[in-house]
Amino acid sequence: MYAVAGASGQLGRLVLAELVAKVGAGNVVALARDPAKLEGSGVAVRVADYDKPETLAPALSGVERLLLISGNAVGARVPQHAAVIDAAKAARVGLIAYTSILHADTSTIGLAQEHRETEALLRASGVPFVLLRNGWYNENYTGALAPAIAHGAILGAAGQGRIASATRADYAAAAAQALIGAKGGEVYELAGDTAFTMAEFAAEVARQAGKPVAYVDMSKADYAAALEGVGLPGFLAQMLANSSFESSKDQLFDDSRTLSALIGRPTTPIAQTIAAALA
Repeated sequence: MYAVAGASGQLGRLVLAELVAKVGAGNVVALARDPAKLEGSGVAVRVADYDKPETLAPALSGVERLLLISGNAVGARVPQHAAVIDAAKAARVGLIAYTSILHADTSTIGLAQEHRETEALLRASGVPFVLLRNGWYNENYTGALAPAIAHGAILGAAGQGRIASATRADYAAAAAQALIGAKGGEVYELAGDTAFTMAEFAAEVARQAGKPVAYVDMSKADYAAALEGVGLPGFLAQMLANSSFESSKDQLFDDSRTLSALIGRPTTPIAQTIAAALA
């Protein structure tokens, strides 16, 4: 039995679809805080709340392989993940695949710390595990194209850093493949086949939109202030500014093509995702 923890999220839903296609709905369990969000998914759904450890053991009963999708509560993820890992060990889960961050062991991005700590918990657990060290999603960059095109500017602090992103669907395909086929101990550095700078990204947006759009590079502090200026909470603005600035050091770049090798096809180019967002 394969289980996906965090199955109601955008990545989780895509992984469910991949698993169902590969192993059949009867062999897949979706774990979610709110099962109602997965009505009609075609798979068994069990309540599993990272903040309520008492829900985790029943949810993992009979599960042989578990995909632990990292939680979205930044700052609280380590104890959440620890609760899932402990429950998985108690339930004798045979393998845990965890969605970490690209080059987690060396990454200077602030978000990497919780991933490093979770990886350490997995190593200490004694449960066989696989690390899916995901780069950024293409969709991270295309979610707010309308205002960028309207103002003719895309802001950031990424300098000339190279970003090798891929789509959620690409990462979901990799997660399903690893969950099914991994033996344990694998560390996958997952990123897009091709990389772009933010200036190149803005140029592609401009080309497809038929309007002038330029990348405006800022200091980390100025970018954080700009994000707060459009209404983002301070902690979120600081987190996004940190990630953007650290990407100027190629922290989101990898050219191993491990992701495309794992999924058996090329990753989705950013130009294709831009086109879908503008359609």
